[in-house]
Amino acid sequence: MKVEIWSDVVCPFCYIGKRKFEKALETFGPKDKVEIVWRSFQLDPDLQPVAGQSVHEYLGKRKGTSTAEGKQMNDYMAGVAKEVGLTYDFDKAIINNTMDAHRLLHLAKEHKLQDQMKERLFAAYYTEGKDIGNHDVLVQLAEEVGLDGTEARNVLQSDAYKAEVQQDQYEAAQVGARGVPFFVFNSKYAVSGAQPTELFQQVLDKVWEEEKPVDLSAGSEGFCTVDGECN
Repeated sequence: MKVEIWSDVVCPFCYIGKRKFEKALETFGPKDKVEIVWRSFQLDPDLQPVAGQSVHEYLGKRKGTSTAEGKQMNDYMAGVAKEVGLTYDFDKAIINNTMDAHRLLHLAKEHKLQDQMKERLFAAYYTEGKDIGNHDVLVQLAEEVGLDGTEARNVLQSDAYKAEVQQDQYEAAQVGARGVPFFVFNSKYAVSGAQPTELFQQVLDKVWEEEKPVDLSAGSEGFCTVDGECN
């Protein structure tokens, strides 16, 4: 089973949705048969960071309201995150464009470390107050999950994977993802948002029952193996 997840590194519900989906996977029997692919989605692709601007101020301006109300919204999200065991510290979060973080995720995919990279980026932004738009920070995070630092820096200093990020964004529109997180199961079923764990469990079970191969060979006659044995 293939599960594609469109999300942004600075989307608070995306980290929460990741935790809820992971909890559903814990009780899913054939979880080793599930391939997870993280797709890029930028909520604010044209963002130009403003030195000294807090996330509260940024959110307030983006919503057309005040910094104080931006803080209230972030405080609410921190409470929601706490319910799934996550610690959000928006007071020290650094807002920045996420293009380079997404490019790094595509590199990590090539090395089968994409999920680890996604988790590390989320924690760095939401909990640790790291600037996930800074190349030195991104290289350090890449090394922490097992990527080669020199390779990561070379990617960040070039335009590598930029086209892949843009393609993911284009495909998001094609599958109807107007916001994130957006989960697509086997290119067949879509789940929008950080839904309850129980819903993810139901979708996993449904897709598995519909898509799993049926083995009718056990105990049957008229069956030949590649070893030349026939029953």
